[in-house]
Amino acid sequence: MRLKATNRIEVHCEEDCPLAAILRPRSGDAQWVVAERYEITPSVPATEYVDCFGNLCQRYTLPRGDSRISVEVEVEVAAQIAVDRHAPQVPPGLLPDETLVYLLQSRYCPSDKMEERARAIVQGCVAGYPQAERICDWIRDHLEYRYGVSEESTCALDTLEHGAGVCRDFAHVGVALCRSLALPARVVVGYLHGLEPMDMHAWYEVFLGGRWYAFDATQSEPRGGRIVVAHGRDAADVAFLSNYGPLEITDMEVSVSAI
Repeated sequence: MRLKATNRIEVHCEEDCPLAAILRPRSGDAQWVVAERYEITPSVPATEYVDCFGNLCQRYTLPRGDSRISVEVEVEVAAQIAVDRHAPQVPPGLLPDETLVYLLQSRYCPSDKMEERARAIVQGCVAGYPQAERICDWIRDHLEYRYGVSEESTCALDTLEHGAGVCRDFAHVGVALCRSLALPARVVVGYLHGLEPMDMHAWYEVFLGGRWYAFDATQSEPRGGRIVVAHGRDAADVAFLSNYGPLEITDMEVSVSAI
C-alpha cells in the first residue's frame, strides 16, 4: 500500500538554535520512498548524514524567532506486518554483528534488571517469536495507555511501577524485557496509518530467525501501514528533534492517508 504522511512542526527559538532532526524515512527492504518534500521556513543551510543506526539525520541552525519545518512523503509499505510464530531465537554466537548493540542495556531500557520478570512472563513459551509475542500481549494486558504519567526521563522500570504510559513507554518495556532474554530488540519511530489520535508513533522490533519483526503493544492486533522514520536502542537515539539551545515546539500537525 502507498501512504502519504505530512508533518508540520512550528517552533520558537529565543536565539539561533543548532539542531539535528530525524524526519526523513529511508528506503529499504520494508519500505520504498516514492516522493518527498522537506522545507524549512525561513530557509537555512542544511546538511545530512547517516548515523550509526542507519537513520537519515539533518543538521541546520534555526534563527531566532518563529520557524516551520514541513515534511511530506509518499512511501510504499506493507499492508500487513510479518508474523511468524515459528521464528526461532538466534543464538548470540550466530547473531549478525550489527544486532549485538541491541542486546545491551541502554538509558531507558535497563534490561540487566528485568530478566526475572521477563522469565516469569514467558514461562512455558518456546524461545523465539512466542516469547516476544507473549511479552507484547503482557504489556497490552497489564499497562494502561495514559498521558501525563511519564516524562522524558521515564525508563522501562518506571513505567512498570506506574502501570501506565504512552507508546514510547510501552516500546521501552518491550525492548528491555526482550533484551533480558537475549532477544535483540530496538525502538522504532514513524507513522501508523489509522492511528487515533494521529501523531508520530513508537513501537519496537525484535530480531528473530534472521530478520526483524515488528511488535506494537498499543494495538489490539498486528497492523501494517507503517512508515519507519528511525530506529535505535531507545528514545534517546530516535528523537525527531535534538536541539542544542532553547527551542519550544509551539504546534505540531501530523497526517497519514492511503493514496
